[in-house]
Amino acid sequence: MVAKPVYLTPEGKQKLEDELEYLRTVKRAEVAEAIKQAKEEGDLSENSAYDEAKNAQAFLEGRIQTLEAQLREAVIIEESANKNKVALGSTVTVVEDGTNEPETYKIVGSAEADALNGHISNESPLGVALMGKKVGAKVVVKAPAGKITFKIKKIE
Repeated sequence: MVAKPVYLTPEGKQKLEDELEYLRTVKRAEVAEAIKQAKEEGDLSENSAYDEAKNAQAFLEGRIQTLEAQLREAVIIEESANKNKVALGSTVTVVEDGTNEPETYKIVGSAEADALNGHISNESPLGVALMGKKVGAKVVVKAPAGKITFKIKKIE
């Protein structure tokens, strides 16, 4: 099976590397200590603290594996030099039909998408609709409430 590329900005890659380092060093030591303390309490068959610590360890190791895989497949995206068409790394200002409120989004890979902070994935419905489009283009996005039309006002 071919691994799918994980598109990251340089900042996004650094954030994942920092999280991985923290999990490997600080968090692993904390979980190991919690397991050690739970073992010292005696009978493991009825020890909820031990079960909880082992679950935390499994979750932690899963997250570490996920981060390692993402970083292994990372493809770094820079700010888009092409200001004519929306691409990974573009910052796009759109206006929803029926409003005059501009909304600005940076197009990033799914690993660092954070819609609340204006970072949308190139794989999200709006991201897919915007990719490759030019200023002035109208795009239609299917949403749970129905279709929403946006007009591209600016690409940076």
